[in-house]
Amino acid sequence: MENETAKKIAEETFQKTRDYHNPSLARLLKMTGYDTVEWKAQGAVITDVFGKEYIDCAGGYGVFNIGHSHPKVIKAVQEQLKKMSLSSKVFLNKPLADLAELMAKITPGDLQYSFFCNSGAEAVEGALKLARLATGRTKIISTRNAFHGKTFGALSATGRDIYRDPFKPLVGDFIHVPFGDIMAMQKIVCEDTAAVIIEPIQGEGGIIVPSDDYLIKLRKICDESGALLIADEIQTGLGRTGKMFAVDHYGVVPDIITLAKALSGGIIPVGAFVGKPKVWDAFRSNPLIITSTFGGNPLACVAAKAAIEVVLEENLCQRAIHLGNYLMAGLRDLQISYPDIISDVRGKGLMIGLELAKEGLGGVVIPEMAREGITAVYTLNNPRVIRFEPPLVITEDQIEKVLMIAEKAVKKAKTMYNRLFALEGGN
Repeated sequence: MENETAKKIAEETFQKTRDYHNPSLARLLKMTGYDTVEWKAQGAVITDVFGKEYIDCAGGYGVFNIGHSHPKVIKAVQEQLKKMSLSSKVFLNKPLADLAELMAKITPGDLQYSFFCNSGAEAVEGALKLARLATGRTKIISTRNAFHGKTFGALSATGRDIYRDPFKPLVGDFIHVPFGDIMAMQKIVCEDTAAVIIEPIQGEGGIIVPSDDYLIKLRKICDESGALLIADEIQTGLGRTGKMFAVDHYGVVPDIITLAKALSGGIIPVGAFVGKPKVWDAFRSNPLIITSTFGGNPLACVAAKAAIEVVLEENLCQRAIHLGNYLMAGLRDLQISYPDIISDVRGKGLMIGLELAKEGLGGVVIPEMAREGITAVYTLNNPRVIRFEPPLVITEDQIEKVLMIAEKAVKKAKTMYNRLFALEGGN
């Protein structure tokens, strides 16, 4: 594309976003260096309208586990499109049934039945409803700084006031306790608790990995009280942490698991919640008590089935472990070299958080990385943490480039920090 044409597209897109979509978002994208127009993507690389390539370490916040535009998923969707795109909802749906069978095979333990929807928030809403229906109880326990979505039920479970307060009153009987604090859970979970909803690793909370026994003990607390355990694997699922599901690291089987993001294969939006038979019995008397007009549509189902098959066929769980260790080691070397800029590096697999020593430093590091061709973003509930969640198909050579550019960005942040420190007289 000619440069003048690309420039016109970029300017018009920015203006339309500002004037007709979200003025504040347009300003934010301009400030952070993301005011170009994404044009195409393949594997771990996004190409903008000017032809500039970016290694995608944001990964769509966990969407692109199998990479952008995977040919197997595109082929499956194209073939289904020739037959039927949306379900009539009055007949049996073969793509849905095939996907449900595969979900039962890959999810932990005796999780068996699936409901398909269109997003993570919708999956969480369904899981919360099922928990209340199955137990006859109303109390839901979540954790501080958790992120479960922004619809009313999901937002009630989400644990950050900045998103909750403007919409109060929210759904009642939600209680938040500190993440990773098993004693706090022990004190609050009781015979009135319908469910505990938990991210095995907090994503938007800042890539917070709990102790190895946290989920094991939480499973025991739920069993003793009769509460259900809901694992929100929307960001951690489908290979991201080095296992098919993050709960697999601990041998824990939840009563309900929620999925979205990577389940789409990065092609068609799809979400799901999967439950054990004893929980699903709550739907027996009214099989239409939860429905979704577009949920479980044939296009989404063939895309999700193909995406899961890619994870299995290309051994992406193993790649996440190997490449995650490689990237984490490089980032930890940066932490050793720049301890006044980077305070921590943590994660599992290719779900990695780099915590900055001061919140404002991200305003230097992220735009600098973008200028140099790397996408990276904050975690929503902890702006000091930059997440690295690249597609699991990223290569070692691409990781080397990421580390080189990250060091350049950190060096610039250090220079600016030292300059500001000097201007403030060292205080």
